[in-house]
Amino acid sequence: MKKKLVSIALAALMVTSLAVPVAAAEDEGKVFNIYAWNEEFKGFFEKYYEVPEGVTVNWIITPSDNGAYQQKLDEALLAQADAADDDKVDLFLAEADYIQKYVDSDLTADISEIGVTDFSNTYGYTVQAASNADGVVKGVSFQCCPSALIYRRSIAQDVLGVSEPEEVQPLLDSWDKFNAVAADAKAKGYYMTASFAETYRAFSNNAEIPWVDENNVLQFDPQIEAWMDQTDEFVKNEYTLTAGIWDDEKNVQMFEDGKTMCFFGPAWYFNFCMGNAQDPEKGCMGDWAICEGPAAHFWGGTWLIAPTGSDNPTMLADIMNTFINDEEVCSKLVSDEAQFSNNQAVNAKFAEDPDYGSEFLGGQNDVALFASMTDNIKWENHTIYDQLLNEGLQNNLQEYYKGQVDKDTALDNFYKYVNETYPAIETP
Repeated sequence: MKKKLVSIALAALMVTSLAVPVAAAEDEGKVFNIYAWNEEFKGFFEKYYEVPEGVTVNWIITPSDNGAYQQKLDEALLAQADAADDDKVDLFLAEADYIQKYVDSDLTADISEIGVTDFSNTYGYTVQAASNADGVVKGVSFQCCPSALIYRRSIAQDVLGVSEPEEVQPLLDSWDKFNAVAADAKAKGYYMTASFAETYRAFSNNAEIPWVDENNVLQFDPQIEAWMDQTDEFVKNEYTLTAGIWDDEKNVQMFEDGKTMCFFGPAWYFNFCMGNAQDPEKGCMGDWAICEGPAAHFWGGTWLIAPTGSDNPTMLADIMNTFINDEEVCSKLVSDEAQFSNNQAVNAKFAEDPDYGSEFLGGQNDVALFASMTDNIKWENHTIYDQLLNEGLQNNLQEYYKGQVDKDTALDNFYKYVNETYPAIETP
């Protein structure tokens, strides 16, 4: 079992935010420290942001597995007040599953105090997610993340008799239809999905109750239970593989000789995570398309969060404003990086362009589809515990789906994991 994270200490610090004081750039620090869990944003930053002369950017990157990134970040934030200027956290990245922990803490800052005030083109849920209970905004996201059903055109043609998104969507627009098609795909020699957890986000993002209630009691939303019921059937009937969401066993299914019809994810997923499908020798560029699928949902997103006490507030504000309001930069994120930007005006430009299309998706205008899906994104029922509860449930159930333990044991192991990771949460 994992040892308790330092994040438990941070989770307790749910008080009013402190503002970062505005200072002239020439009086600010010359080392700018950014904490992240991977190099996705680092790549965009290095391409599209001009670092002020004389400033050194230092990236502290820790993988997010098992909460390792949060632990590293929390240690730095808790030491921020006494840290030397060159060691202070100046910007950090956060995901949807744990952003609330940080924006509700006094270790993050009101970005309006440093000059980030224009959210007129950003998507509302991205601002809501980065705001504390009093509506104070602590950060911005450079991307919006409606999540789509990503399918192989050639397999859809074989199984469904159609391959274009407008023809596929009506055949997969409910879970009953999706499950029925899974049986048809199996009969044709295909998997419907390549991971037991592939559909998890499409269910969990539609939860109507949070993981933990007001009395700190763990609870299962009916959507989570529905996902478990579906997965039980998919594994039993061999409609899916028992691979984890990031496992190689799943990823090899993205090659041209893969036998899996459906994946789920936003623009960042097929751009950043489907490299096997884009492999010039073994991939299948163009043999993909997207549609909304059985349930509207979003997955992830990266928020740039302002820590209290940065000695570089001018640069911090400039980075945030650049990645949400600089139309040239936001346009490059779409055209050159296959992102769905967090700038509605920029996205509308691409959505309405008859000449714009994704090579990966066989020419489909993914921006147009994603733009039509943004109104369906809900930001509700999140807790400070979401990342590790979501991961813990999937990791423990995977042992059941692989036949290593029975289901009751898998759930008991999940409860033990919760007890050790978050002792304050009451479990069955």
